[in-house]
Parts: sequence; C-alpha cells; structure tokens
Amino acid sequence: MPTPEEFYEELFQDIKTTADAYGIYLEDAFFDIVTDQLIDAGEFDEAERAFFRPAQGGIRVDGYCGDPLESAIAQEAGQGTLGLIALDFNQDTDLTTLTNTDMEADFRRLEKFLTQSLNARFRNSLEPTDPGFGLADLINTRWEKISRVRLYLLTNKKLSARVEGKKASSIDGREIVYNVWDITRFGNLVSSGRERERLIIDFNELPGGSLRALLASKPNDRNQVYLAAVPGLDLAYIYDRWGTRLLEQNVRVFLQARSNVNKGIKRTLENEPELFFSFNNGITATAEAITTEITDEGLVITGLENLQIVNGGQTTASVYAAFKAKHDLSRVYVQMKLSIVSPEAAKELVPRISEYANSQNKVSAADFFANHPFHVRIEEFSRRILAPAKDDSFDLTKWFYERARGSYRDAQAYLTPAAKRKFAKEYPKAQSFTKTDLAKYLMVWTDKAYMVNRGAQKNFAEFAKDVADAWEKNDEQFSEAYFKYLIAKKIIFDLAGKVVQSRDWYEAGGYRSQHVVLAVGALANAARTLGKSVDFLSIWNRQAVTPAFERALGQAADAAHDVLMQPGEGYRNISEWAKQPKCWNALKQKNVYWDEGWISELISLEEEREIKSEGVKDQKELNGIEAQSIVVEAGAQFWQNVLEWCKKEGEATDKERGILQYAASMPNKLPSDKQSIILVDLMARLRKNGCPYRLKSRRRRSRG
Repeated sequence: MPTPEEFYEELFQDIKTTADAYGIYLEDAFFDIVTDQLIDAGEFDEAERAFFRPAQGGIRVDGYCGDPLESAIAQEAGQGTLGLIALDFNQDTDLTTLTNTDMEADFRRLEKFLTQSLNARFRNSLEPTDPGFGLADLINTRWEKISRVRLYLLTNKKLSARVEGKKASSIDGREIVYNVWDITRFGNLVSSGRERERLIIDFNELPGGSLRALLASKPNDRNQVYLAAVPGLDLAYIYDRWGTRLLEQNVRVFLQARSNVNKGIKRTLENEPELFFSFNNGITATAEAITTEITDEGLVITGLENLQIVNGGQTTASVYAAFKAKHDLSRVYVQMKLSIVSPEAAKELVPRISEYANSQNKVSAADFFANHPFHVRIEEFSRRILAPAKDDSFDLTKWFYERARGSYRDAQAYLTPAAKRKFAKEYPKAQSFTKTDLAKYLMVWTDKAYMVNRGAQKNFAEFAKDVADAWEKNDEQFSEAYFKYLIAKKIIFDLAGKVVQSRDWYEAGGYRSQHVVLAVGALANAARTLGKSVDFLSIWNRQAVTPAFERALGQAADAAHDVLMQPGEGYRNISEWAKQPKCWNALKQKNVYWDEGWISELISLEEEREIKSEGVKDQKELNGIEAQSIVVEAGAQFWQNVLEWCKKEGEATDKERGILQYAASMPNKLPSDKQSIILVDLMARLRKNGCPYRLKSRRRRSRG
C-alpha cells in the first residue's frame, strides 16, 4: 500500500490529467474524482456541485448529497438526512497537513451556511441563479422534515495525527455528524482494492445485546450457516448506522418500491407487531467474518464483519421506516438466515446466494446487472479494438472500460516504470471510463436524457433495465459497431463539457454537469426531430468531431442554459429542476436554428440501419466462434457428465440431448457454431435449475 505522500502524488497527477482532459478546474476534478469513489463506497447516494464562497462572511459550501427527502424511506418516515460537502483542496505539489484548527474552521464555515440558509434575509440576498441560493432554498424548504445532517470535509491534505475526531453536535434539534475524508483515509479506500471500508457490527453496542443464534450447518463446514431472530430495534439501529451499504449486493432496488408487499409489512408493523415474525419471510444475509460465544443461554453472535442483506431489503427498509416514524418495535423480531462467506469466495458466492434467495419471485436480468455479459463484452471490445490515430498523432490507442471500479489502476499496480509508461500510452487516462460513465454517455441520447441529471446510480438503474431487456431480445445488436458508437458518444460528451465552460454566460460552479447533459440531449433530440442520425462511425474514425459539430454543441449549450436558468413553476433549485421531465420537455420545445454544416453531416435513418445490421451480422459470427471455443475448452467428459445429469433429472429436449451427445464424442464429432450456441444457452438454463456443472467462461448470454 502506498504511503500518503506517494498516493498524494498519484492522486494529484490524476486530478491534473482529468482537469486537462475535460477542460475543468483542478478543484472541480478533485470533487468529481473523490465523490465518485465515495458514491461507489456507499458513503452517499449522489453528489451535486454547489459552489458558494462569498468574499466576506466566513461561510462556504462546495456541494451537497441530493434532496434529503428523495429516498423512499425518507418519504415513508417523513424524515430525511441532509448531506453538505466542503472542500479543502491543496493545489501545491507537496503534501501538507490539515490541523485541528483548519478542520474546525472548515466545519464552522459549512455550519454557517447551514444556519444562514434558514434566514430569509440571507436567502433573499442571493441571485436565484446562484448555486448557493438553490441549495439554501432546498434546505429551508426541507428543514422541518430533516432529522439528521451529515457534514463532509473532503481534502487532499493529511489530517494531523493529533486530531482524534469530532463529536456529533446539534443545530435546532437536528443531530450534526462530522466526516473527514483526508488523503490517508481516501488512499486506504482506493489502494486496498476494495470498494468499501470494513463494515463492522458489534451486537453488544445494540439495544438487544449479543444475538442468540442456532448453527444450522456442521461446525467444520467451509461456509457456516446460522439462524437467528433479530430484534427489530437492532435491525433499525444497524440500518441507521450503515444505510444502503448493507444492501450493496441486493438484487432489488427496494427503496423505490411501492408494492403490496411493502404495504402489508407496514400494516403488520403498525397494528400487529407481535405477529411480524410469523407473517414475514425475514432476511437472507451474508457476512465475511463472525465472532461468537457460548453462554448460559447457548450460542450468541457478538460481532459481524461486512454484513450484506441479499434478500429482504423491503423488510429492512420497512422496519427502519417504522423506527423513524417512532412506532414501538419492542415486540418485532425478524428471522435471519446468515451465511458466512470468506472474502476470497464472496465475489462468486454472494451473487449466487442472492440469485437463489430471490428465485421465488420474478427478477429481471437488470437486477443481476453487475456481472451481466453485456459488461463482459464491452470490456473485451475495449481491450481488443484499436482506435484510429488522431489527425495530430501517429499513436494507436485503446479505450479502457472499467467493468470493475479501480481496474484501470489495478492493471498498472505491479508494472515496472517502463511498462507503466507503455500502458499509459496504449490506454490514456482520459480514455478510461466506468459502468456509470457508460450509462451516462448512452442514456443522454435517449428521450430520457433528464435521467442522467438524477445521479449516477439512478441513471444506471434505468439504463441497466433497458439494456437487459434489449440483451434478452437479441444480444447480437451489441456489436463492435455498438462499441464504436459508444466511444463516439463519449467523445461528444467530453467535448460538451469544454464547450459549456467556454460560453460567455458560464461561471465557475455554475451547474456545469447539468448544462452538459441537457446540451447533448438537445442535440440528440434535434437529430431525431429531423429524422436523421449523427454519423457516429465518422466520429470514431476521426476520434474527434468536426468544427460544424462543435458549433452545434455551442448552440445546444445556449439553449440548455436558457431553459435551465428559468425553472418551471414550483422549482427554485436549478439542480432539482434539471432532473425533471418538465425541464426536458421545455428544452425539446425550444426553437433553435441549427448550424447548417452540422445538419449536412447527419446521415439518413436507412444508412444508420445498414450500419447496425452489418454489426449484428458480424457479432452473430463472433458469437458462434466464441461459443464453439467455450464448448471445446470444456472437454468431452464435461459434456458427458451434463448429459447423464439431464437424463437423471429429466432436463433438456431431445434435440439438446442429441447435441450434448455430439459434444461428449469430441474429438470424433465437433458441434457446429450454431450447436455450440445452443449448448451454452442450455447451460445457462440448467444452472438455474440446479445443475452442478458450470462453464468456466461467463462471456455468453443467457436466454433461459
């Protein structure tokens, strides 16, 4: 693990590269890099830039964590958590120390913004287009329904070893919790290779104390299983402390649900709490480590590490909502099946436990999207396809897709300096992107562009659902041409950021990301309205857009600015206005006299269909070749075992058994590419039906 000094140098270089690539300030790049990591880490759900630093007054804010009442839990309980962000960014090349005095001053400025936001005179002194006004108005509007405030100080300085922490306080009856992410803490998060800090639960610190449990497996089993009845109050306390981090592996986006199940759970909690244990299915959970004791009452669990609720998210959320609504939980118990899974096996086993735990209900492919073959295919394209050299360069590069957060960094971790330079030349930092980036680049070209402004996680959830459905219908549409289109859209999106910042009306911290999304969305809508399509392959071939295209982006940015700065009735916070379909519809209705040069570059929809059709054809051939390779690699004995299992369990059709016999006869008989596709799809189906045999490759799709 690198020292704080080494990580500082690495991070600073990353910040500079990002700032140069996207044409943004160093501090903005720092905000984006750190908050992206913390969103992935489950520290908060989203981060909005809201730059406000008046010359006088000892007051400041740099961002916030979205509308405190946006989560379903907050809406049900009538109470939410406000998150405010302050930066303390060091622009020097050498690492400096953040003293206790500095930290206290930073938090005082943030606290002053919070208290001043409740002052009408202060709010009225601000310009309506000022990010500070929008945030202050949001705080004032939501204040009566806010129960907790989290203040975040993000810094690339090293917090002094003399600073042990900062105790929670209160303002106007609301609990204030302080969080400092300095270079050491952030470096540990990034460099550990994990996307989470350790989640440690000490049951002795909870109202119910140590948890009585029953060991349901043999003591020496590799993966131990426990059964327990968790007090409802304990579960609420755990969720109150750790939030959605408990549910990172859960297949359900339960927080947005308003199903009959939720209503039933709610009624039982409110009216018949003593029957909750009998009526509710409880939760299925995993943990990576457990501490137990034998007492006079039998086996008790005293601690868990990295607890994950893989099924029962609705139950957990409902219990917590009841807790926040001050319902009596003293008679509520939640049954729990707990599997202890080692960190090494967690990545493979936890998703499988999650899948099988949810198998009694219909779960879409989007629910299991983290390891969806779509991502595998995009990753494979990104490692294989060379991008054409730009006009001013002879270098052939690639676009690095991070299927797993941090894989760009991990790929270089053990390289020699010379090898690192070679890697950076082949995969420039500005040509790397993540799953949430990908979703952003693609969703902004749909008629739901406003979704991108709702935050990375919400946008990704919507994107995942759409793509999973499309994959099930025909995965061959996700071809090399699709990948090239994707990169072209990234090129356009990145340029839009530079165009926005170059406009006369733009001010630092002035809703840059919202402008970019709406500008690209406006351009996409214009092409659709004209019955045309952008020539994405030409952009791929040039690795750049034309001057006419850039002029059109400027026009789109101006149109977006006009709509963004004039929120519709009932909206005063511009960031929240940008998330609304009403804002998007207002932009679509705006009259823009588009650059004639740009219009002339658009291609017909027929040309577009031909390009995609050719891509589908090529992908079909690749799928067959890939499937055949997988079948051969598995070997004849593997297929003989599968065939015998199918006969025993009554699985597979006569046709499929015939192809299995072919595969079991290798090398005398070799299944064709079409037959190989059938076999790979069969294995995906058999897996769901309990077949113990698994193909090593996960590249193929499942239609079963």
